Amino acid sequence: KPDIKIEPSAGRPVDFQISVTVIEARQLVGLNMDPVVCVEIGDEKKYTSMKESTNCPYYNETREFFFTFTEHQFFHKWATLCDPDDITAGCKGYVKCDVAVVKKGDTLKTPHKTNETDEDDIEGNLLLPEDVPAERQWAKFYVKIYRAEGLPKMNTSIMANVKKAFIGENKDLVDPYVQVQFAGQKGKTSIQKSSYEPIWNEQIVFTEQFPPLCRRMKVQIRDSDKVNDVAIGTHFIDLRKIANDGDKGFLPTLGPAWANMYGSTRSYTLMDEYQDLNEGLGEGVSFRARLLISLAVEILDTSSAEVMCSTEVQVEGVPNISDNATGKIEEFFLFGCFLEATMIDRKIGDKPINFEVTIGKIYGRLKRKGGDDEESELIHGSSDEEVDDGGDMTSVSSTPPMKPVITDRNYFHLPYFERKPCIFIKSWWQDQRRRLYNANIMDRIADKLVMNHKDTNGFLISFSTFVTLANNDQNQTGKTKLDRERLKLCMQELENMGQQAKNMRSQVKKSNVKDKIKLAQNFLHKLRFLSDEPQHSVPDIYIWMISNNKRIAYARVPSKDILFSSVDEETGKDCGKVQTTFFKLPGKKSFGPAGWTVQAKTELYLWLGLNRQRKDYLSGLPNGFEENKAVKGPGIQSTPPISLMYTMKQIFQLRVHMYQARSLFAADSTGLSDPFARVFFSTHSQLIISSQVLNETLCPTWDQLLVFDNVELYGEAGELRDDPPIIVIEIYDQDTVGKADFMGRTFAKPITKISDEHYGPPRFPPQLEYYQIYRGNGTAGEMLAAFELLQIGPAGKADLPPIDGPSDIDRGPILPVPIGIRPVLSKYRIEVLFWGLRDLKRVNLAQVDRPRVDIECAGKSIQSVLIQNYKKNPNFSTLVKWFEVDLPENELLHPPLNIRVVDCRAFGRYTLVGSNAVTSLRKFIYRPSDKSVSNWSAMGVYPEKTAVKHASSKGGKGKKKRKKGEEVEEEELDESMLDWWSKYFASIETLKEVRMFNRELEYQFDSFEDWLHTFNLYRGKCSDDANVEQNAADEDRLIGKFKGSLCIYKAPVFDEVSRETGFDSNMGMFQNIPHNDPVNVLVRVYVVRATELHPADINGKADPYIAIKLGKTEIKDKENYISKQLNPLFGKSFDIEATLPMDSTLTVSIYDWDLVGTDDLIGETKIDLENRFYSKHRPACGLTSSYAMCVILTSIKHIRKSVLASTHVVCDILLYRWGIFVAIANNTLYGSQLYISLLYISLDISPRKPKKFELRVIVWNTDEVVLEDDDIFTGEKSSDIFVRGVIILYHSQDTDPLYNLEGIPLGTIQKSLKFYLQAEEKIVMSKKESMFSWDETEYKIPARLNLQVWDADHFSADDFLGAIELDLNRFPRGAKTAKQCSIDMVINEQDMPMVNIFKQKRIKGWWPFVARDENDELEITGKVEAELHLLTGEEAEKSPVGEGRNEPEPLEKPNRPDTTFLWFLSPLKAIHHLICKQYKWLVIKIVLALMLLAILALFLYSMPGYMAKKLLGV
Repeated sequence: KPDIKIEPSAGRPVDFQISVTVIEARQLVGLNMDPVVCVEIGDEKKYTSMKESTNCPYYNETREFFFTFTEHQFFHKWATLCDPDDITAGCKGYVKCDVAVVKKGDTLKTPHKTNETDEDDIEGNLLLPEDVPAERQWAKFYVKIYRAEGLPKMNTSIMANVKKAFIGENKDLVDPYVQVQFAGQKGKTSIQKSSYEPIWNEQIVFTEQFPPLCRRMKVQIRDSDKVNDVAIGTHFIDLRKIANDGDKGFLPTLGPAWANMYGSTRSYTLMDEYQDLNEGLGEGVSFRARLLISLAVEILDTSSAEVMCSTEVQVEGVPNISDNATGKIEEFFLFGCFLEATMIDRKIGDKPINFEVTIGKIYGRLKRKGGDDEESELIHGSSDEEVDDGGDMTSVSSTPPMKPVITDRNYFHLPYFERKPCIFIKSWWQDQRRRLYNANIMDRIADKLVMNHKDTNGFLISFSTFVTLANNDQNQTGKTKLDRERLKLCMQELENMGQQAKNMRSQVKKSNVKDKIKLAQNFLHKLRFLSDEPQHSVPDIYIWMISNNKRIAYARVPSKDILFSSVDEETGKDCGKVQTTFFKLPGKKSFGPAGWTVQAKTELYLWLGLNRQRKDYLSGLPNGFEENKAVKGPGIQSTPPISLMYTMKQIFQLRVHMYQARSLFAADSTGLSDPFARVFFSTHSQLIISSQVLNETLCPTWDQLLVFDNVELYGEAGELRDDPPIIVIEIYDQDTVGKADFMGRTFAKPITKISDEHYGPPRFPPQLEYYQIYRGNGTAGEMLAAFELLQIGPAGKADLPPIDGPSDIDRGPILPVPIGIRPVLSKYRIEVLFWGLRDLKRVNLAQVDRPRVDIECAGKSIQSVLIQNYKKNPNFSTLVKWFEVDLPENELLHPPLNIRVVDCRAFGRYTLVGSNAVTSLRKFIYRPSDKSVSNWSAMGVYPEKTAVKHASSKGGKGKKKRKKGEEVEEEELDESMLDWWSKYFASIETLKEVRMFNRELEYQFDSFEDWLHTFNLYRGKCSDDANVEQNAADEDRLIGKFKGSLCIYKAPVFDEVSRETGFDSNMGMFQNIPHNDPVNVLVRVYVVRATELHPADINGKADPYIAIKLGKTEIKDKENYISKQLNPLFGKSFDIEATLPMDSTLTVSIYDWDLVGTDDLIGETKIDLENRFYSKHRPACGLTSSYAMCVILTSIKHIRKSVLASTHVVCDILLYRWGIFVAIANNTLYGSQLYISLLYISLDISPRKPKKFELRVIVWNTDEVVLEDDDIFTGEKSSDIFVRGVIILYHSQDTDPLYNLEGIPLGTIQKSLKFYLQAEEKIVMSKKESMFSWDETEYKIPARLNLQVWDADHFSADDFLGAIELDLNRFPRGAKTAKQCSIDMVINEQDMPMVNIFKQKRIKGWWPFVARDENDELEITGKVEAELHLLTGEEAEKSPVGEGRNEPEPLEKPNRPDTTFLWFLSPLKAIHHLICKQYKWLVIKIVLALMLLAILALFLYSMPGYMAKKLLGV
């Protein structure tokens, strides 16, 4: 079967919601900062609120964006912060966040809450994709831009003439430059003025961490303009394809190589409707340019002084590159022949049509022959024929225009009968065929794997062939590093896959078949990945259909698929073969219904290779033709033909056996269709019209044989037997008024019989097969059919298998499918359990009052009894009916069963309400070994318990191990703390021991349909953009539900069962089921909590409250709305009296409360109570053996698709009847995890009120505090330090500043924790966000105490010295002495003995103050001796204390040093202390020196007189 799927061009915009929840930040580098988080996507930015004076801010805020994006989700991950201006600085902190990208209809899978300890493991929980290391190195990405060629004209000839008139010269009207975008950065080359072949020789350098989180690099050629720059072409470099992260891998490398760029058509228009294609949005429809680039990566050593610190993009010059660096230029030859052109859309008109083939642009022809710099002539529409200097014709790029001929009401065809037009083009390109050859070998290996997955030896043979061919390549010109590395990679991967495939056959067992199939699929995925060559060579071929000189539709053919090689393994899969090519509309025109129609279907022959290898370029064409060459100049023998004249043709008869179709597209407003099929083969077409029983059905059984007589096909019979043409089958909906609506299309190839072949096994008669029907990108059903093509020999139709039956002159023979082809039928009995109808909506503005159900299968039908009053009792009075029908023995060929509900109205009118087609009957077939399947009495309690007991409610003791030599601390479980919520949150923490349902309970327990099934009824036309599965889930088409069941069996089976004792013949196989009389029940709903609600207010929050509706009872808990919460905790229970089946659907909704206006619906979920009530699972579904610390998780699909969000509600539902508890667990809004508890008794689950605690922190002493000030009197280091205690977002308090402190302080801090939730280990705070807020908002913040030491300044901001953060639930025990206090208490916190202040109540010790130094490393900046004392609110009131050293219970004054304020209180003593203590020896030295000087002065003064007396003898 041909795997053909006509897809519209890619690039259709889709709206996505990007939700980013910023939870908190840790380890931010800086002092006394006020952090705020900015989230930027594209050009849009959003900010969180600002948190003051903290390095560990807590936000828990959600911001949303709407963009076109890729679906993905991260939950509770830590994002690493880096400074883009200084790459050597390392990590600057971490931000914990959730990131989710969803589109309409998607559901967010919110993981369960993990242990706080696990989430605090930052290094092991980083926001990084899989296989990306936590520590990434910095690297430089060098993108070298050399030159570009083949740029299109960017201005019209009128603009060129205007420019010539003003400037006086005719220059190229394009100013190109290259722009490269990578990882949020953008770099540009210089602008080359007026150049169609610009030369840059520049490199753009990006600095980014490696491996980068950005997978692709965008390279774009743009035309500079004063008003607005325009993109000429775009190319994306996928880094995965140019690198290998394996053990023998290599860094990203590319080129130098040419990159081909595709986009809009080359003809310039002022308003280009395909400009988005030039931006890289969608598949290009024409060659735009090619760019010579290269890429290299260098890992940086950040410790080197030569490394630039900034990540700013740099642009540098590079040397010119030689012309031969990219390979030797060779002459290529492209030949094509159009054998057939049919299915041309009649909307195009009847103007002459021709086809144009293009392969980029001719390069180097004039240069190679010594021409000037004149631009080579473009192939695109420049001329149909080109002649070189020698007179040889070098190109005929388009077929001659021809007027189309009418095929039928929808399509034309071109009369290409005996004469087949041809095209041929010569062009010059670098010879890099080896790249394409390797890709073709990989594709062939992958195709063999798809066709014959059992042939494991094919890997080894293909591997040896690949190695031989790759190593024999002698052309080394233009080989790049990437070529060599990719060759090694391909060899390595092929060898590994070959060894695994060799072992796979011997290891396959029944238990691991799925794993082996998955392994084979991984082989296929890897081969397809390796076959995609990142370095381009020959551009792709574009074929345009032109009508009245307008380009209508195109087809793109990759050059590697038609590339010729003398070795078969290297030849392209379509080279030298006739291929069916479908044309599609370009750009946005292909979106929607316009893209589903076939614009044209051609049988096309293409051949591409070197001009010197074109000897046998016609060998793949069907034989029996003569060449028709253009008569132009000499050398006519070597000139390719411009057309082929076929003289040989074969006559065939095509037989199309159309049996049935199923799950077709609903094209009418009733939700049904009137389907018929059109079959197209060659230029023939014929209609299959459904009979009257096929009106208003989605599963028609045509059972018709359609015969095409005298089908003329050109070529030899043997060729047509091996490769027959493709048959196109289109399904339409017949409308009474207007044209038929297109429903889908499928393709098939007939089994061909030549005249001298026997019509018999194993090929004939053909077997019926299912063919997938496509409608655009989506599926639109399946068709069961068989096709055979029979050659009419010399004896005529007498040799063909006979056809017997009636015929119609106008429409041809209408016959049933022959007996040898139609399936073998057997007599089956279908028993139908008619239980009731539910949730029927209005039809044609009238309510459904007297409905009836019709069941139809294989032309036989049965009707239920009429429900006399749907409002009073929607159940049927007669439960079981049956009818007999002929069904195929092969269960896979069973026709669908149609369920229709009609409303019987006045005057005998019947209105169709809705319908459902049961496409697969296998699960309803009765198996003798499963006698208890439909027996209600045999349905006991579901044996498997779905919950696990975690801990008994009596509590217990747990021991916590410590290091060797330390004491073992026993933690006793407080019995008073084990209330319902304690167990609930404890269950979340220990979730690994609980069975987890990743999806809703309906999915886990088969929708509780063990004997009673629910069939959705649909009405209305399907959505054009959705496939069958999406339309089945479309709730706008859902009109109601039919509840019942089916049982299918052969008649003898019933006779055996009916002989059993106690068998009720009226109930058939549905024995011992309960009656469907109304039942009064009491429903108790426990709504526990909701998570991840969609923000409904402008501030990114919501004010949610619960609304519950069951039947006519509606409860809105509007008064108890929770202000500004996206994860509210409700803890509510509601009791509702109801009657089944009238009140069977429970609706749980969440609304957003608004002060002004109506409340907004955030989301809702609907729960079917009836199926759970009658299910065999009953209370065992989700039942715990002991409700201690056990919770079950599940989820339910979302109901309201208009909101893009993930939400879930937790509720328990209890139904009381006859004193028996029937537990129902369910919930959700929008799919996420659900926390469900099943309770036997009425419990109070009101949210526990937080307890009031008071934390008293006494700062006794500090030591080794960093002293940053200089004393003006003494010159020594000192600080005016004080200690500040902060609880994030809650409260902060300081001790008294201790002035001129030399390192020994004292102070007291008292904190009142007004609210504390012990189960959640959070502090609860309520406050108004602003003065304009209507009410207070409740915040739940972590219980963390931050002790900070500061230096007080009077005339400037206080200086931050250090801090330590203590998680009050788990922090290291304080050291006994200051010497034992070290920085290890912070760095190696996990190795330290931990305490919980809420259990320890009081603790005293030494803790270090830390801060980061210049090298971004933690250093100790002081030590603090503190005492933490926790008291309950009652205890605090009994023994109050004052803040600081105030009354009551004042602390003693600190023992301050004597000199602290001495200079101010007693100046004389201060001077004495200053002189005596500080300058004692200096004063002594000065006094001694003065005394010596005085003695010397006295000696000198008295010496002359004394000597005179001595001399005179006086």
